[in-house]
Amino acid sequence: MASPKDRKITKPTRRQLQKLRDLPKVGYAFGHQDALTYGIGWKNDGKQWKSDVQLVCGEHPAVFGFELGNLERGLPESIDSVNFGIMKKLIRKAYRKGGIVTLSWHPDNPVSNKNAWDTTRAVHTLLRGGTLYGQYRIWMTHLARFLKSLKDKNGKRIPIVFRPYHEMNGSWFWWGKGHCSTQEYTALWRQTFHLLTNEFDVHNLLYCYSPNLLMHKKDYLKYYPGDAYVDVLGIDVYQHINNTLFKRHLKKDLRLLKKIAEEKDKPFALTETGLEKIGKKNWFTKVLHPLLVNSGISYAVVWRNDSPGHHYAPYPEHPICKDFITYAAFVEVLFLKDI
Repeated sequence: MASPKDRKITKPTRRQLQKLRDLPKVGYAFGHQDALTYGIGWKNDGKQWKSDVQLVCGEHPAVFGFELGNLERGLPESIDSVNFGIMKKLIRKAYRKGGIVTLSWHPDNPVSNKNAWDTTRAVHTLLRGGTLYGQYRIWMTHLARFLKSLKDKNGKRIPIVFRPYHEMNGSWFWWGKGHCSTQEYTALWRQTFHLLTNEFDVHNLLYCYSPNLLMHKKDYLKYYPGDAYVDVLGIDVYQHINNTLFKRHLKKDLRLLKKIAEEKDKPFALTETGLEKIGKKNWFTKVLHPLLVNSGISYAVVWRNDSPGHHYAPYPEHPICKDFITYAAFVEVLFLKDI
């Protein structure tokens, strides 16, 4: 069995990696981005323990996604307007309840000072010797301070699946295709690993590499930083058009990902998925679940519930609620109580 890539990784984080390996033996964990921080018509003030998923089916997701964007600048709230102090409190509780925590990161473009979707070339400036390398080290200082502060009641650091610089084979982020070379991308990933691990003493991370929708195996590995820098393999696949195309693409990509994961002896996951507004009848039971059951994935995360016009999980009185309740009852779909 391949070991975690950080040789000083904490024991709880090592156990979390084993948990990810074991989950496919019984099913796959269901996850939701920003599940605890807000939903349709509500926002957590740090005192609530609720999620749209729980309000619909009575159970919380097993995997809780949170977003770190803005943390690198030392700001008090994420790009999704979530206070980092409240986020820290919710991460602690999610872990205490047995949940898996994954952190995405959409840092601002350091050259233009605009958001992550501004594609001004920037990666080369952050590498050692680059004009903004000093600023990048400051970014890592802010991230490290937060990550090291995530501790349980016994003072042990909480395991985190850390997913930086995702969907790099797409062209919509400043670290994506066409905005940096593959060499620059892999250098940035490795530099991030070395700074957090070796210089800032962060040893509670499982590093997750997650491209977007694939065309072939070469596409998945094109930006891969190397086995020594990755613990979990992921992929992001959304449904944008019809059920048939989504099924075809996701089925193909999961098969390919499974093959790569088996070759590299790493757990793998559907790190982002969903259908915006979930307007297809029986989408969870008839479209998503048949693709995921027995696929070998550890977990699948649907994206966040930002508004009635932009959401990926059901909320009370949503037309898909009945289908989701049926989906949640499938023995292979694992929620918080199941893991």
